[in-house]
Amino acid sequence: MERIEQLGAAAEQLGCEYSYNEPMSRHTTFRIGGPADLYVSAGSRACLQQMAKRANELEIPYMVMGNGSNMLVSDAGIRGMVIALTGEFNEITRTDQHVCCGAGVPLSALCTYAVNHSLSGAEFLWGIPGTAGGAAFMNAGAYGGEMKDILFSCEHMTNEGEFGTLTGEELELSYRHSAYSKNHAAILFLHLQLSEGNQEEIRAKMNDLIGRRRSKQPLEMPSAGSVFKRPPDHFAGTLIEQCGLKGQCVGGAAVSSKHAGFIVNQGGATCEDVLRLISVIQATVLKQTGIELECEVRKIGQ
Repeated sequence: MERIEQLGAAAEQLGCEYSYNEPMSRHTTFRIGGPADLYVSAGSRACLQQMAKRANELEIPYMVMGNGSNMLVSDAGIRGMVIALTGEFNEITRTDQHVCCGAGVPLSALCTYAVNHSLSGAEFLWGIPGTAGGAAFMNAGAYGGEMKDILFSCEHMTNEGEFGTLTGEELELSYRHSAYSKNHAAILFLHLQLSEGNQEEIRAKMNDLIGRRRSKQPLEMPSAGSVFKRPPDHFAGTLIEQCGLKGQCVGGAAVSSKHAGFIVNQGGATCEDVLRLISVIQATVLKQTGIELECEVRKIGQ
């Protein structure tokens, strides 16, 4: 605990907001997760870099996060430091059709910015829970669009606290994958290429997509979005429903009755509840169909 307190003192000297034993259930879309030893809000490159380097000096593990979507945090919490991106990482700037978007920007804010500036290309992101950084990390996609269609470079910070950039093919964008899936660097800024469009047409397309999502997905309940990757030639939700698992519960976790590809927190769900339900789903689908479902939600913590 002494080293954690030294790290907290460093955050205070830098003027960063911080707290000890911060419940991660407050910071994940699943509303699940035990305490992080130290939770720090970093609003600038300098603050982020100095906190990362100080953590490395003290041999304390750390992770950088956005709004906690697509994450399942352990009930035991996270040992070490969690850094939340705030300040300049929540800003959007524009040069013609080129948009620089901070990794901490919610996708809803990015879409609102795009429609307000009559920029087309990001409509498919409307209604996806998460931040721009998370969308780049997993090459998020829906309704025929993917991040690889609009993303041409990312600025990042390595685990050692060094800044860098990946551009074009270096991003290695494919289905639910990017170079950041394996290089452990934290995405800080996205550079997007959008196109000039008709504002009313862009708004109409977004309204259509959010209408479809609301009718088919449990957006009103805490979840981490789609739990499983799409198996070749199949849809995970359809397979789960065909196996009779819609509504299946373990503790406070349940397969959504609206969309079987989602697991929702009905109230008081634990990480262990969700993990057990995932195992039930995978075993049942494998037994009945011979298809192995791969989880796309990231398990974080002990």
